[in-house]
Amino acid sequence: MSEMKAKFLEVYSVLKSELLNDPAFEFTDESREWVEKMLDYNVPGGKLNRGLSVVDSYKLLQGRELTDDEFFLASALGWCIEWLQAYFLVLDDIMDNSHTRRGQPCWFRVPKVGLIAANDGIILRNQIPRILKNHFKGKPYYVDLLDLFNEVEFQTASGQMIDLITTIEGEKDLSKYSLPLHRRIVQYKTAYYSFYLPVACALLMAGENLDNHTTVRDILVQMGIYFQVQDDYLDCYGDPEVIGKIGTDIEDFKCSWLVVKALECCNEEQKKILYETYGKTDAANVAKVKALYNDLDLQGVFLEYESKSYEQLVNSIEAHPSKAVQAVLTSFLGKIYKRQK
Repeated sequence: MSEMKAKFLEVYSVLKSELLNDPAFEFTDESREWVEKMLDYNVPGGKLNRGLSVVDSYKLLQGRELTDDEFFLASALGWCIEWLQAYFLVLDDIMDNSHTRRGQPCWFRVPKVGLIAANDGIILRNQIPRILKNHFKGKPYYVDLLDLFNEVEFQTASGQMIDLITTIEGEKDLSKYSLPLHRRIVQYKTAYYSFYLPVACALLMAGENLDNHTTVRDILVQMGIYFQVQDDYLDCYGDPEVIGKIGTDIEDFKCSWLVVKALECCNEEQKKILYETYGKTDAANVAKVKALYNDLDLQGVFLEYESKSYEQLVNSIEAHPSKAVQAVLTSFLGKIYKRQK
């Protein structure tokens, strides 16, 4: 584990300890134990990319090594994003009736948890303003932080809603699926909280006004869309050993970039096959969809999309007046370009 990640995890322990001793609530041993188990199970388990990005971005904006205090504050904001992610995932897994997450059973599938997980999600969400209050209340950008987290949460929940109402059981209709819909779902459900939020946190810490950085937001949203298209591609073409999961977008009738592209460039005969097979869970139908994707050379279509997106993003980044902001955006792009997982 990198030294930075180890230091970042130390901050988690501090924040957790503060939350388990929050003076606003009288914990019993039993309730404190429950919350601690719930936090350890759901918050620090992922790759932590979103949280670590706040620290990385702030360091690049400052153009120097961070003091211990700065590292702690940037990490605290990073952990707020990881808390937000945990809250989304706990509830998302209940909505999707999922079985595993990050290689372990979903929290609501754990014995004795069940639908208590819904309330745990609410607790996770409410711990974010507690962390912000504990560490940022005196800062000039405190209100902006609260505002930012509220807005991004609203955008993400709204993106999730479009996704859910598009795939209502018993109303599976491929004709609804289009590139603009895919883009809208991804922009709101993923791009704002995964790409814009970490950089926005770093900008606020650096004393910047977010209203002056709408171009940064737009570039990061573009990057988030590119990232999700990669995800959709890897769901079908990635190596399960490398990506750590077996893709199920076809079975789940997902509004995936691949199916949208297939609908765009297939003939009537192929469209008929897609309508008959997409969203069916048996292996034979999934194989038919994948064969059709191969006939349409969607791997080639993706590679072309990837190089075009990369070129556009590089041009947008180079056009930005601030070298420090350019460094932040370039660092983000470098982490995701041509990724295999």
